[in-house]
Amino acid sequence: MNYEIFGNNFPALICELEDGETMITEGGGMSWMTPNIKMETVGGGLGKMLGRAFSGEALFQNRYTANGKGSIAFASSLPGEIMPLDLSSGRQYICQKSAFLASTAGVDLSITFQKKLGSGLFGGEGFIMQKISGNGIAFIEIDGSAIHYNLQPGEQIIIDTGHLVMMDSTCHMDVQMIKGVKNMVFGGEGLFNTVVTGPGEVIIQTMPIMKLAGSIGRYIAVGK
Repeated sequence: MNYEIFGNNFPALICELEDGETMITEGGGMSWMTPNIKMETVGGGLGKMLGRAFSGEALFQNRYTANGKGSIAFASSLPGEIMPLDLSSGRQYICQKSAFLASTAGVDLSITFQKKLGSGLFGGEGFIMQKISGNGIAFIEIDGSAIHYNLQPGEQIIIDTGHLVMMDSTCHMDVQMIKGVKNMVFGGEGLFNTVVTGPGEVIIQTMPIMKLAGSIGRYIAVGK
């Protein structure tokens, strides 16, 4: 499979498939394709289906297989970036639930629970996140632009709610309450921040969808 990512703020992933090659996406992920691409809707087993339902994802996934050479495209749903994740080295990634766009057939998409309930209830990234593993290439969506950090063992970064999009499975995520009553009440940053501890790569997105929606919402309210 060969691929190319086109566009700037509204990118699209176009994959050129050889005969028999398959791409997997969530329902509604395909944007356009050649006529010789066959679609098959699959569940992947009861356990995975229940896991996706519990995490708020679609129960089924779509498999697109080429009958001869063909192409298929997956467009970003929001302004941002599309990023490839190479899993051939055995790396595993933990992503926000909405990050997954598409993957080759060897990639396994599952759910993972944060070890501490507070990390999900108050950290803003969700108690349930997606785990991407297996062998192949996965593609994720970034809201806004992607900022990369490579944390050393024990090194930490403090992230505002919604800005964490992906981290290596070797990283640890927790929450930290903002210190000081005045800071909590008048600072405008909420009550908690997400704290990620290395080692591993962390990817931060500059414009989470909730902040984008909030900014647009203020102008809509003024217009009314």
